[in-house]
Amino acid sequence: MGPERRRPAWPWHSCAQSLDQVHVAAAFASGVISAAIGVDGSLWVWGKSKRGQLGLGPGITESVVPSRVPSFAGEKIVKVSFGWGHALALTEDGKLYAWGYSADGRIGTIGGLLEASVLDSGGDSVKGDRFEAAERRVLEGMEKEKEMPIVWEPCLVEELNGTQVAEVACGLDHSLVISSDGRLLTSGSNTYGQLGRSNPDMGFFPADMELLHASFIAAGLGHSLAICHETSSSNSSIFSWGWNRSSQLGRMGTEHKPLPVEALSEEMQPLSVSAGRVHSMALASGGELWVWGSGKNGRLGLGSPYDEQEPAVVDSLEGCEVLQAVAGFDHNLVLVAQ
Repeated sequence: MGPERRRPAWPWHSCAQSLDQVHVAAAFASGVISAAIGVDGSLWVWGKSKRGQLGLGPGITESVVPSRVPSFAGEKIVKVSFGWGHALALTEDGKLYAWGYSADGRIGTIGGLLEASVLDSGGDSVKGDRFEAAERRVLEGMEKEKEMPIVWEPCLVEELNGTQVAEVACGLDHSLVISSDGRLLTSGSNTYGQLGRSNPDMGFFPADMELLHASFIAAGLGHSLAICHETSSSNSSIFSWGWNRSSQLGRMGTEHKPLPVEALSEEMQPLSVSAGRVHSMALASGGELWVWGSGKNGRLGLGSPYDEQEPAVVDSLEGCEVLQAVAGFDHNLVLVAQ
């Protein structure tokens, strides 16, 4: 790879220098990249990343103003999701595009670049480490991973050709996809069992969730969440799998296999789930916000720094109509009705 090229501030790439003339339909962000989707389906990105997450072309690592991703000309993007070094974009007609770091097949088999991530070596020992040791190992692995292969521009995930995608979510270095018929497909690193499947092949393969339809997904650093229902029932439950050192799965038992969070009330109908680094959230149809996992630095909003092994309701939001709840790595944002 040659020397890095930084996108200049002048508009050789686009007439727009801001989003003033763009009617924005949705916004998304990672730790280093921000994105907006226009009502016309255009994708705009800005920020700085050496991992190709901008998707603006080979070697382009910085955009100081919102820049339209040219690869999506003729496509209408409805959602984008960012991991630590990769990105996924979903089109209105159910096609999936991916770009950025390609280690572990986290963006599928694009280009046949299926090198194993340094985070995947010795994964079993990570599960037994203390939280601080496991966290340190992740940071060291991320540093080493900076030399991994990069796909600089969005490419169609060809292995999903013929599969209509309905939902996407990126974890730190893994990806989750729901097809229009409710199948859950996973790809990427499986250090913590976050793929939820026994099939070890790299690329997108179904999670071990027979007779279950998924309707909503979320991915954290090393764990995954899904709202699912049985094919013969409309009642939904929350399933979790992956890293559980801080009880972010909300349950005990096998970590590499998707299993329901039994502690949640059977009457609780989940609308959405969100996963942080080591904590989880779920919004119920009645407006209650449930949280579990690491309480360090007040990330659960319960007034306590202690871990919650089972889901608990955020009492301070009682009386509020919660419309949306989203977990960052170590913090949360909650939208309530006026």
